[in-house]
Amino acid sequence: MSFPALMVLLVAVTGFIWLIDKIFWAPQRDKDIKEPVIVEYARSFFPIILLVLVIRSFIAEPFRIPSSSMVPTLHIGDFILVNKFSYGIRLPVIHTKILNTGEPERGDVMVFRYPKKEANKDKPDVDYIKRVVGLPGDKVGYFNKTIYINGEPVGQERRDKTAELRTISAPGSELRFEHLGEDGHMVLVEPDKRLVEGETVVPEGHYFVMGDNRDNSNDSRYWGTVPEQNLVGKAFFIWMSWDWNAGGIIWNRLGQSID
Repeated sequence: MSFPALMVLLVAVTGFIWLIDKIFWAPQRDKDIKEPVIVEYARSFFPIILLVLVIRSFIAEPFRIPSSSMVPTLHIGDFILVNKFSYGIRLPVIHTKILNTGEPERGDVMVFRYPKKEANKDKPDVDYIKRVVGLPGDKVGYFNKTIYINGEPVGQERRDKTAELRTISAPGSELRFEHLGEDGHMVLVEPDKRLVEGETVVPEGHYFVMGDNRDNSNDSRYWGTVPEQNLVGKAFFIWMSWDWNAGGIIWNRLGQSID
C-alpha cells in the first residue's frame, strides 16, 4: 500500500470512530466514565493525520534523490521538497485533477509517476525526477550531446568542475551550462560515450523529459513521454543532503533552490 493510500485509510478510520462516538456513544456515556482508549486515540490522531495528508497532497511533499541521473543539479542523498500545486490540485491516491493551477514549463525539474507501469508491476507508482525538455507539440531532437527544439539547437558552454563534482562524475565527463528554459542550468556529458539519438514529436498532453546527467539517465529517450495525469509536482528546494559514504550531512547543499 502506498503512503498516500495509507494516510487516506487512517483519516477515514480515525474520523469514523471519532464521529460515531460524538453522535452515538458520547451522549449515552456517563460523565464520570472515561472514554474508550480507541476513541481517545482516534480523537487525538485524526487532526494530525488529516493535516499531514492535506500538506503532502496539496502543498508540498518530500522526495529523496535515489540515483545520479540529475547530477550536477541533484546528488544521491539529497532530500528535496516538491511543490504539489504547481501543475494542478489533484486528489490523493486517484490523482484526479480538481483545479488547474499551472502547467510545466521548459526547464522545470519535475517529479512524476513512471509512465510504464508494466515495467514496475510490484511498484506501479514509482516516482521519477527529470527536467522538462519538450512541451506538447514540440519536435525534440538529441544529436551530438545537443538538444534541438523545433529544429533549433539549445546552446551550451563548457564550465570548470568543482572538486565535489570531480569525485562523483564519470572520468572524462564535461560540465556544461545549457541555455534551456528561462534561466538555463548545468549538465554533465561524456563526449566519447555514444547513446541513443533521434527526434520525436511530443504528443498533446505529454512532456519530454531528460536527466541532467545526460549519458547516465533513463528518460524519455528510452521509454517515451510523460502523460499529464502522471505529474506529481515541481521540485524547488533541498532541505537535507546526506553523504552515505561519509555518513554525514553535506552542509553546503542545505537550503539550495532547485533551478
